[in-house]
Amino acid sequence: MKKYWVFIFLLVMTSALLKFLIASTGSPDDEYSKLFRENQHTYALNLPKELFFADEKVPLNIFDVRERLDRELLVNVYWQSQTILLIKRANRWFPVIEPILKKNNVPDDFKYLCVAESGLNNVVSPSNAVGFWQFIESTGKLNGLEMNDEVDERYSVERSTEAACDFFNKAYSQFGSWTLVAASYNMGTTGLEKQIEKQKAHNYYDLLLNDETFRYVFRILAIKEIMNHAVQYGFYFRYQDLYPPFEYNTVTVDSGIADLADFSIQNKINYKTLKMLNPWLRQNYLINKNRKSYSIKILKTGFGSVSDSLK
Repeated sequence: MKKYWVFIFLLVMTSALLKFLIASTGSPDDEYSKLFRENQHTYALNLPKELFFADEKVPLNIFDVRERLDRELLVNVYWQSQTILLIKRANRWFPVIEPILKKNNVPDDFKYLCVAESGLNNVVSPSNAVGFWQFIESTGKLNGLEMNDEVDERYSVERSTEAACDFFNKAYSQFGSWTLVAASYNMGTTGLEKQIEKQKAHNYYDLLLNDETFRYVFRILAIKEIMNHAVQYGFYFRYQDLYPPFEYNTVTVDSGIADLADFSIQNKINYKTLKMLNPWLRQNYLINKNRKSYSIKILKTGFGSVSDSLK
């Protein structure tokens, strides 16, 4: 028994000695770990002194408005991986979205609504809302999008942005406030109108709405604030870190395409790239029995395909 305790004592002393030696000598990895730990801090955030959505002032003097904005800023600032991806994608897609909003007299701030809706991805929600602007089938058709087995324009950034502008302008005619327009995009114009009549309030910030719409505009505001003041919120990136806009030519077709893989090869790209640039093509063919005219994007040579690297 005595030998056992002697062994334990020696083991403890040896371990302590090793820790002392490691601490005193150090290593590059130890120094890096120390530097990393020293710079890992979590702060409460300073709220902006003033904030606007589509030139409509956010009433930050109201306590719940400040706290709701604070919540969404905290969520998006400290979900760093997601927010940095949004900033990277925005460099590719904002140049596509911005001129369409401008052409349709929709405020530029609605591009941040698109970010809030889909993260600038062609996602499909559990309720089958599709694309950058998250149109369900009925709303998409109501706003002029083509949807069938071969073509679904909800997946076209250009066409779905046009359709979203159509919704926004109709809603603005109804509500007279771009902030209410943004809220109506989340809960529907009919639902929002009912709440306005019920609560006898005509300002988004005075309305008590369902939790999702209650947060919705504030998420848009938080995304706008972070993207416009990225360094202030701790997001650093170089220009080469951002995703570049696609460089492409277009091929106009007004007849069928029997095999899109063959069509891709004929145009010196692969099938994967064709579908990535034209996700609205939903099959591996295009019958086009009505002989409608479609513009198909063809990635420019030298933009980074495997075939380019093998030349």
